[in-house]
Amino acid sequence: MLSKRRIKGWFLSFFRELFVYHNSSLEFRAKLLAAMIGANQDMDECELDILEEIAKEIYPDDEARVDVLIRTTKEYVKKIIDKNGLELNELIKSIDRSLKEEKRFCEKINIERLSRLLKCSQGDEETQLTQTRILEYLQNEIEFNMDKKV
Repeated sequence: MLSKRRIKGWFLSFFRELFVYHNSSLEFRAKLLAAMIGANQDMDECELDILEEIAKEIYPDDEARVDVLIRTTKEYVKKIIDKNGLELNELIKSIDRSLKEEKRFCEKINIERLSRLLKCSQGDEETQLTQTRILEYLQNEIEFNMDKKV
C-alpha cells in the first residue's frame, strides 16, 4: 500500500504546474540536476543519494517540494537515458533559454552542489568531461549575469 506521503508526492509531481508554488524555479533546478546526471547516461545509487541530499538542502523545511524536485529530475533523466523525446543538448538549450528569459534563475545555480555529482562518474573520462563542460557553461552564465548587474 502506498504511504500518504508518496501519494501526495506523486499527485504534486503530476500536477506540479497547478499546485506547486514557484513551479518554474523548481523545474529549472530539476533541469540543472538532470543535465549533470543525464550526462552519465545512468542513474545509480550514487546519483540518487546526492540528488536527495541536494533536494533536502534546497528545500529543508518542505518534504513535498523535495519529493517533487526528485521526481521531476528523475523524469528528465529518464527521458535522456531512454532517448524518449529529450537529448542532453536539448535540455541544455532549454536551460539556456530559461536563463535568458528569467535572469533570476542564475541565482538558483549552485556550482558546488552540482559538482558533487562528478564523483559518481569517476573512471568515466567522457562523462566527467561532459559534466565539467556543463559546470563551466553554468559558471560562465553566472559570471556574465553578475557583470551585467554591476
